Amino acid sequence: MNPWPPNRRALLAAFVGGVALLALPAAAAAPGLVLNGRLEQGGYALGRTAPRAEVLVDGLPLTKASADGWFIVGFDRDAPPTAEITVQTPDGSASHRVAIAPGTFDIQRIDGLPPSQVSPEDPVLLARIGAEGARKAAGFASRVDGDFFRTGFIWPVKATRRSSRFGGQRILNDEPKRPHYGVDLAAPVGTPVVAPAAGVVAFAETGLHFEGGLVLIDHGQGLISAYLHLSRVDVAAGQRLAQGQVIGAVGKEGRATGPHLCWRLKWRDRNLDPSLWVVDAGMRQ
Repeated sequence: MNPWPPNRRALLAAFVGGVALLALPAAAAAPGLVLNGRLEQGGYALGRTAPRAEVLVDGLPLTKASADGWFIVGFDRDAPPTAEITVQTPDGSASHRVAIAPGTFDIQRIDGLPPSQVSPEDPVLLARIGAEGARKAAGFASRVDGDFFRTGFIWPVKATRRSSRFGGQRILNDEPKRPHYGVDLAAPVGTPVVAPAAGVVAFAETGLHFEGGLVLIDHGQGLISAYLHLSRVDVAAGQRLAQGQVIGAVGKEGRATGPHLCWRLKWRDRNLDPSLWVVDAGMRQ
């Protein structure tokens, strides 16, 4: 039986990223396994299998397929060159080892930032940052039982340009820092920001030290998108969102040198490139 739904929208979603389907043989009575996606560092595999099948990555159980059999596996910016994806039910298992292409990441230098935004030392500020980090961690730990990601993403903002690519090594005030795990989309303050896919708000706050206004959306199975430096937040934690619904507005709050949206995506503890999920990913650099 063909595991992909017959309607055109679902078929289009199945080809998000333009990678050909891999039809994988399985033993009799074992679950079927079909994969596609962007098999590269910062990318993902979108899978279809038996409903509620357990999904293992390199032998570790990390997620379960939805009630319709959809699942995702994310590949971190620094993912190794291969990954073995296995689906398992009481009737058997099927697996496939995928090759993960290396990413291309640049070096990003930003100067003129206040020292408190690069290497804060004030104990009161550090305590505030720690408390904010704990609340954000709770948001990233959201695990909505759903597969909203399967429709693919739209751009969250009408940007003038992509001002920073995913994965670049950050050097702030001549001090090497962690890579930049977001895509920066330049736009004027007040430009509406929309949900790129349906989901549930996992976190929504303003006034954070590094992020300013921040919204996290759970698109199912721990796929969490993040929207930083918002000048306005229009949603609340627990709210269900439709694709295209306004969640806030572009700002330059927190650690930002100008108005833009920093758009991020995580699958569990893995940092992904959200632009790889956009069906039409073209945007001027």
